[in-house]
Amino acid sequence: MALDMGKLNTLMFRMLVELGAAAVGSLVLLGDRLGLYKALAEDGPLTAEAFASKLGMHERYIREWLHAQAAAHYIEYDAANETFSMSPEQAMILADPDSPAALAGGYWGVSSLYQDEPKIAEVFKTGEGLSWGAHSACLFCGTEKFLGPAYRANLINGWLPALDGMVAKLRRGAKVADIGCGHALSTRLMAKAFPQSQFVGIDYHQPSIDHAREVSKQEGLTNVTYEQGSAQDFGGEDYDLITYFDCLHDMGDPRGAMRNTLQHLAKHGICMVVEPEAGDNLTANMNPVGRAFLAFSTMVCVPASLSQPGREGLGAQAGEKKLTEVIKSGGFTRVRRATSTATNMVLEARP
Repeated sequence: MALDMGKLNTLMFRMLVELGAAAVGSLVLLGDRLGLYKALAEDGPLTAEAFASKLGMHERYIREWLHAQAAAHYIEYDAANETFSMSPEQAMILADPDSPAALAGGYWGVSSLYQDEPKIAEVFKTGEGLSWGAHSACLFCGTEKFLGPAYRANLINGWLPALDGMVAKLRRGAKVADIGCGHALSTRLMAKAFPQSQFVGIDYHQPSIDHAREVSKQEGLTNVTYEQGSAQDFGGEDYDLITYFDCLHDMGDPRGAMRNTLQHLAKHGICMVVEPEAGDNLTANMNPVGRAFLAFSTMVCVPASLSQPGREGLGAQAGEKKLTEVIKSGGFTRVRRATSTATNMVLEARP
């Protein structure tokens, strides 16, 4: 087959762009860790010298970091005055962790992908899985940092109101189980918003449960408890709401999870499944969101599923059609898309 130099050069240029983005990601971590974005957003425009002096850091390192950020167009550079600053849009994405557009936290999860690559290389050869707990700890904090902005922006004011009659129940006092809660940001957000309701966060990863308990204690929450357990064997009865936030696709036996969920729901209870936004086939997922989620799926989600009994391996881009089939296989008869955002779909399942 003849080599098309035009296609070759186009692909090479694209890969160079990607290589630069991958390299600059380490500098995003530095900026987030050291508070560089926040400081520049608050006090810019500043020269490199003035910025380093304000931070009490070494000017030569700060200058190179600023140059790299400007070259990536993550910050602004005024050549006439040799000053650096951040536009409101840049600050919203990189300097404010509570912004609904915040993305800096996601780079912590990306760092775990690189750290864990040798482990994934091995399971590619053996077909074995790699459990959630076997990953770098950066994945755990990175997941919370990345998912947090969307949860804070949408969970209380958008996702729960999209479930028929659920907010009224929660205000009166409902019983809720949050399955696969991880660090339990979702559990805590609901517990704070609905103090009359009782919440239990359940996750099979004990260190995450320990972290969730400590944070809830610090926040003074008295209407939430935590248990170590799996989605296939958690207990309790007559839950008004059982939730799965970005975790059903990670499970080895999601069908068993749905069967167990149905057994523990109240008569008119609801199961809410929040999953990454995805199309039903590869072509529909060949876009920027699909590209990011498929990378995480390859390195985290599929290995986690293949490490558990069942080994279904749904992956983060399973799509609504497949997820609906899985949910209904557990005995649910009504499944609908309640709402969605650019990165998540929210499915409501009823008996």
